[in-house]
Amino acid sequence: MSLANRMALASPQVRAICVEANEFPYLSNQFRVRGVPHTVINRRASFVGALPEPDFVAAVLEGAGIPVEDTLHPDPPPKGGG
Repeated sequence: MSLANRMALASPQVRAICVEANEFPYLSNQFRVRGVPHTVINRRASFVGALPEPDFVAAVLEGAGIPVEDTLHPDPPPKGGG
């Protein structure tokens, strides 16, 4: 199972559709697929190539317009234990 599919299973806000580029040439043309894997986010951002999991997640968040820093490095808990 691809990381995109795992993300979709983990969150109702994520949808993943995997398409075989050779079997759907009209989609390959529409999304300008020149290499695989080719990931498209919200029809406006995309990247080509396999990425390590943290980089893939960061690229998807950026493509969706979500600040990566806020997601990967949340505010630390308040000091003082109280």
